[in-house]
Amino acid sequence: MTAIALHAQRRARLAAQLGAGGIAIIPTAPERPRNRDSAFPYRHDSYFYYLTGFTEPGACLVLTAEGHSLLFCQPKDLEREIWDGYRLGPEAAVGALGVDAALPSSALETELPRLLENRQRVWYPFAIHEGLAARVEGWLAKVRARARYGVLCPSEQADACLLLDEMRLVKDAHELDTMRRAAAISARAHVRAMQRSARMLRAGQEVREYHLEAELLAAFREEGSQFPAYGSIVAAGANACVLHYRADAAPVRAGELVLIDAGCELDGYASDITRTFPADGRFTGPQRALYELVLQSQKAAIAATRAGARFTDPHDATVAVLAQGLLDLGLLDRNQVGSAQDVVDSRAYFQFYMHRTGHWLGMDVHDCGSYVEPSEVGQASERRDPLSGETITDRPSRILRPGMVLTIEPGIYVRPAPGVPEQFHHIGIRIEDDAIVTEGGCELTTRGVPVEADEIEALMRG
Repeated sequence: MTAIALHAQRRARLAAQLGAGGIAIIPTAPERPRNRDSAFPYRHDSYFYYLTGFTEPGACLVLTAEGHSLLFCQPKDLEREIWDGYRLGPEAAVGALGVDAALPSSALETELPRLLENRQRVWYPFAIHEGLAARVEGWLAKVRARARYGVLCPSEQADACLLLDEMRLVKDAHELDTMRRAAAISARAHVRAMQRSARMLRAGQEVREYHLEAELLAAFREEGSQFPAYGSIVAAGANACVLHYRADAAPVRAGELVLIDAGCELDGYASDITRTFPADGRFTGPQRALYELVLQSQKAAIAATRAGARFTDPHDATVAVLAQGLLDLGLLDRNQVGSAQDVVDSRAYFQFYMHRTGHWLGMDVHDCGSYVEPSEVGQASERRDPLSGETITDRPSRILRPGMVLTIEPGIYVRPAPGVPEQFHHIGIRIEDDAIVTEGGCELTTRGVPVEADEIEALMRG
């Protein structure tokens, strides 16, 4: 299927859900200034790109329940194109993108009130585009002002994310192929960073976190990725215990671990890999013990990831393994916290493992999609969190279906604290892979970079 046909099919699916008299307004992301006379690299809005495949700023898609698609985009402007680059323009957009019609973006303010006339419901993404709700209200006010001429104003507003999130949650064959390619690029980048760390240390060279980040970025671009999918985490030594640490200038030392959480974005789709490895290519005893525990917990989570399982099942499997391991390694005192089940029930593991085991992955690294099963959303129960004392409302977790994509990323982060064995201090470990849900299990797309401790050591000797 061509890209034009693919996006047209998605628009048709959305149009069919808008209801009689429905109309949807889906803008792309704005350009954002970085500082004086300089903007951040432009990145399109994911919902807009999903429906159009169009990457230019200043655009908006309007779609009706009858399936008519109208694109507003920047007009051709030879002078601006000298400075900012080529523009497709409205005249070429119809053929290039397969929309029914296109107009210059300057026509949006005058055309939208006319398009909203005699419509029943207007859909747009809630809480995504700053100021969009106010603009919709302004357009509706202009429609209402024409009521004396027999014009009807939409009486309902609805969140387009409710429809688009469900569409995007299950990936089609084209999306899965793109995500596999992104994962392969990112895996090779991780391999290069691992090997560079060991190679430079063996040569007696000074290694900094930014050296390894540079290796990642070079690998992403050399293989055609447009951007990193998120800010790369390259955390040496104790920095690995900071969950959202960013690559900086800290030294990478022999005998310490390095945690790299990095992935590229390819053609609008993200990858997300974390590996933790010894900077010089050889695990110490305490490092290996903790690493093996995290890896075993990830294997349990992978085994729990399959169609028909719940989204929370991999996390529950991870926590069960980590709870027992924390007791076995002496990080938690049985005399104080009790059995492994007690550790789970009291969330005593939270001192060392404080995040969930995964998230949806797709166009966004933390992709859209509800984590609650839609058919069971009304089945709510309340419980008191044993750590915070807050009242938590639980709803049935999402049932996994083939084509959903999620990460599987357990970890352990050991900060110095009373009762924590000193040999584990300042060790942070996370292992993360991207998984496509299948009928019988899951497909790991990121295993181009190894996870077994012996295989990591062998790779870094090479």
